[in-house]
Amino acid sequence: MEKKKVQVDEEYLRGIEKKMQDLGMLIEVSALISSTLDFNDLMNIVMEKAKDVMDAEACSVLLYNKEKDALEFEVALSMDEQTSDLLKQKVTVKLGQGIAGYVARHLHPLVIADARADERFLGDADKQTGFTTKSLIAVPLIGRGGLLGVAEIMNPRHKAFFSDYDLEIFQTLCGQVAIAIENSIFHKESIEHERHMQELDVASTIQRSFLPESPVFQQGGMVVSAVNIPAKQVGGDLYDFFGLGGGKAGVFIGDISGKGISAALYMAKIISDFRYLAHQEGSPEVVLNQLNSLMTKAPRGLFLTAIYMIADTMSGDVAVSAAGHPPFLWITGEEVRVTNIEAGPPLGMTDLVYPATTISMKQGDRLLLLTDGAFDAKNSEGRRMGFDDLAAFVRKHLHEERLIEMIQEQIDSFSEGMDRADDLTLVEIRFSGPAFREGQEPG
Repeated sequence: MEKKKVQVDEEYLRGIEKKMQDLGMLIEVSALISSTLDFNDLMNIVMEKAKDVMDAEACSVLLYNKEKDALEFEVALSMDEQTSDLLKQKVTVKLGQGIAGYVARHLHPLVIADARADERFLGDADKQTGFTTKSLIAVPLIGRGGLLGVAEIMNPRHKAFFSDYDLEIFQTLCGQVAIAIENSIFHKESIEHERHMQELDVASTIQRSFLPESPVFQQGGMVVSAVNIPAKQVGGDLYDFFGLGGGKAGVFIGDISGKGISAALYMAKIISDFRYLAHQEGSPEVVLNQLNSLMTKAPRGLFLTAIYMIADTMSGDVAVSAAGHPPFLWITGEEVRVTNIEAGPPLGMTDLVYPATTISMKQGDRLLLLTDGAFDAKNSEGRRMGFDDLAAFVRKHLHEERLIEMIQEQIDSFSEGMDRADDLTLVEIRFSGPAFREGQEPG
């Protein structure tokens, strides 16, 4: 049987060849996207290929800025780099504004045969650059989380306007571009998160280095113990205790406004300033007054609640000055007193003189200093523990030797299953009595 010859139109063959080339380009772009996470390099390479394959004069990618609710030029490839830089610096497009803004708002592609005849055409980019937009395709870039931006390609070189087939190819390419953008964003966020965690590690190390090496301090007839647990990796709570000579000891507790790295670094400065002042001055109110003067010159929005005590470790007399801090608990053998002494506002807010109060501890008395993280803890129902509930717990267990550990356990139990909302710091001062002398164990 004689085989019939099939005549194939030359234009049809050219069309098949073009489609094969386009398919090859899409495969190449897919490989590129899989090979790099450098967003700037990738976008320029991909859009340059799109511009070449579609034989266009220019193309651009505008990314969606959620905070500004606007599109900003990220990639703009035309005849020269100066034009591209100009667009990046000076042109933004609000959602709904112009053809790109329309596409972004409606999440639907457009093929425009004559841009200047379209009432949606804005023309700001042309005015800034001197470029003339004739025909264009605009395609929304959509990721898993919604709108990422808009890609545009302008002015086919060898025909009057873009075809539906051009739209199909450009849409397929833009699907790859959206993947590249999401991968790049995820990669960037991962790197930033890792860097942030490293910075938190450093800040945490710095912060811990400024706290006392041991959570227990003993001098004369007094033993001071502390618990400090940041809500996050770093926190704003601080405490300190040290000998001052002459049988006296300083005990300090504070809570810096804010959390995170800024609070941690500011805490380091405050402790340094405080320690210097505490070893220069013998009165707690003078130390707070001078520390307040230093802090009022610090960046706005950062302040410190604090209590500073200077205790005579032999007699049990304690001079106290407070700045906007929660009251402390005075635990005797018979009762728990909520001790709310005369105080000034938090340090760093305003310039004023802080008062001082003197109390006299008797043998067996304890003072419990705390930050608001001790009573601001919330349970799974959203209820706060509250200062009164905390005081009631202490009254119930006032004779317990390991009281501050039990308080911590109670707070953890109350807020089980919840993230810690605030830092927790507890400082306990025990007085063994005036008869105590060096070399003997506390009674």
